[in-house]
Amino acid sequence: MPLEALGMVETKGFVGAVEAADAMVKAANVTLIGKEYIGA
Repeated sequence: MPLEALGMVETKGFVGAVEAADAMVKAANVTLIGKEYIGA
């Protein structure tokens, strides 16, 4: 059975989210499954 984990990132702004996602994808075997906007 492969090891699996769930990770979440909270940022202020779209640029921070894109940079975090880019770093995760480059560092490990990561699949981005969604995004959600909260607040104003």
